[in-house]
Amino acid sequence: MAGAGAGAGARGGAAAGVEARARDPPPAHRAPTTEALFVALGAGVTALSHPLLYVKLLIQVGHEPMPPTIGTNVLGRKVLYLPSFFTYAKYIVQVDGKIGLFRGLSPRLMSNALSTVTRGSMKKVFPPDEIEQVSNKDDMKTSLRKVVKETSYEMMMQCVSRMLAHPLHVISMRCMVQFVGREAKYSGVLSSIGKIFKEEGLLGFFVGLIPHLLGDVVFLWGCNLLAHFINAYLVDDSFSQALAIRSYTKFVMGIAVSMLTYPFLLVGDLMAVNNCGLQAGLPPYSPVFKSWIHCWKYLSVQGQLFRGSSLLFRRVSSGSCFALE
Repeated sequence: MAGAGAGAGARGGAAAGVEARARDPPPAHRAPTTEALFVALGAGVTALSHPLLYVKLLIQVGHEPMPPTIGTNVLGRKVLYLPSFFTYAKYIVQVDGKIGLFRGLSPRLMSNALSTVTRGSMKKVFPPDEIEQVSNKDDMKTSLRKVVKETSYEMMMQCVSRMLAHPLHVISMRCMVQFVGREAKYSGVLSSIGKIFKEEGLLGFFVGLIPHLLGDVVFLWGCNLLAHFINAYLVDDSFSQALAIRSYTKFVMGIAVSMLTYPFLLVGDLMAVNNCGLQAGLPPYSPVFKSWIHCWKYLSVQGQLFRGSSLLFRRVSSGSCFALE
């Protein structure tokens, strides 16, 4: 999920060297500033996108407080549509006010900041200097080797940062789903840490971690390898727009693979709130799952492995209790 550019080096003598050092602060002073900038930017994006994630989570746990409406599909047939993100967000504002859209934001900000700092620290300990960039001049075997090496490096950073930040992710999820039962069990970060440790022990901070890690690994390898093979075998160098197409391939593959790996995200989030004493993680909203595999099988049988993946056009599934009259 970067670093500051190096200062200009002096070649012409001692005076130029002094000038360059005065103009460019040493790396030790630059790095913290750059890292802080990325943390601040990440915090801004996280805060702006939080209402979207909040609504998505409530849909994931199956909380549908508003009835569906009758609409028509492209064929003109009547279908039932569940409230879109905007309608759902408006409902939250009616219940909790505008500040209610940011329930659970604090631990999520801390989780993302910890993840960013962890990745930056790992880059210092394991610098990516030896990671070779893929070039059009490489043969297939060489370019594939570079992609594998680069993806392995990305996977290591992602898995470590995910594991360290996951306890805060669990707290954030539980704070948000309290909207369902109007509970106040999880409020501050420190008090939540104490409750989880007392009731569930150390493992309570890592519920749902395995499906999240698997999703990250599948996403990274799927996205990078698919983009590599498409660029290598399907995009011909003779095509005038080959360079432009190759620059967007990884982005497009990222969108496609993220849709395929969505069930891992769903299962991980459901396990984070399952059987934790909140209404959203207990029957009738959810069975008490023995493991994340049990959760996956249950959702698969119900046809709900992609529940919450769409926030705009949400058709009522065939297995829902809602029906057209």
